[in-house]
Amino acid sequence: MDEKNTMNRRKAIAGLGVGLTAVVASPVFAEDGNKDQKTPPPPEIEDPTTKYPKPPFKGQSQPWPGLAGQMDPRPDHGEKSYKGSGRLMGRKALITGGDSGMGRAAAIAYAREGADVAINYLPAEEPDAREVIALIKAEGRKAIAIPGDITDEAFCKRLVTVAVEGLGGLDIVVSNAALQQTKPSILDITSEQFDRTMKTNIYAPFWIIKAALPHLKPGSAIIGTSSEQATDPSADLYDYAQTKAATTNYVKSLAKQLAPKGIRVNGVAPGPIWTPLQVSGGATQEKLKQFGGQTPMGRPGQPAELASIYVQLAASDASYATGQIYGAAGGGGQP
Repeated sequence: MDEKNTMNRRKAIAGLGVGLTAVVASPVFAEDGNKDQKTPPPPEIEDPTTKYPKPPFKGQSQPWPGLAGQMDPRPDHGEKSYKGSGRLMGRKALITGGDSGMGRAAAIAYAREGADVAINYLPAEEPDAREVIALIKAEGRKAIAIPGDITDEAFCKRLVTVAVEGLGGLDIVVSNAALQQTKPSILDITSEQFDRTMKTNIYAPFWIIKAALPHLKPGSAIIGTSSEQATDPSADLYDYAQTKAATTNYVKSLAKQLAPKGIRVNGVAPGPIWTPLQVSGGATQEKLKQFGGQTPMGRPGQPAELASIYVQLAASDASYATGQIYGAAGGGGQP
């Protein structure tokens, strides 16, 4: 090789070295440039004992089924606080009792996680339901409102049909609607009340799940709302507590039945949660004023505090969880 070619080769190698140095160094320059950019500070850690209102609460009463919009203080369902991250993108959910309480919190969270949502509620709850529908649509998701009484078997079948047609399918069923009326003695519970409690809390999930099952594919999820009342019942909720024990039981039974089909079934067991159930006959005025004060946290929970549980139980990354009951009771209750 002559001297001229040798020199050219040295120049080429030297040039290549400079180029590689620039490539390696460029991220460092970029990183230095970012130092001048201001990043928002992380959110402050919150004390859960002071995050929401504590008793005593003012006495208040509404005719059953009650409206969240008329409660004082108004419950937090995550309207402003819940932030989604696309965990349920493209999913299609039906939620009973989706106008208020845990059903409303789940509906808002599901929409912000990317799901289309159909909610069921009683016609008397229309003002609350309109707010939920608007919140779902604000996320760019499909929102289906289906008012009607789930104590009627024919309506439950129609409810599923309308939800499937409106959403274009179904893969999440949240059976959340419930009736709760406090009575000091079994002697004060009429057969009519007992029958309606059973039909709302137990018959309706049976009818709805039966109608929904043919539409559910592997990967679908069924979620029931149980309660701490299932395992630690109050003396004045004789009929309601029985239905929550039955809910816990059907979740565990149905989970075993449907696991081979790839359909998961789980439940959520709240403690004292600030919802219209309490102000529309679910608690005495004496209990209402001190509602949630008996828990270790010293306050009732808010529906928004359970939203992430409903999301987790529906999300595909919880694929090994079935037949489970997830509690949220402020340090008290079971499980």
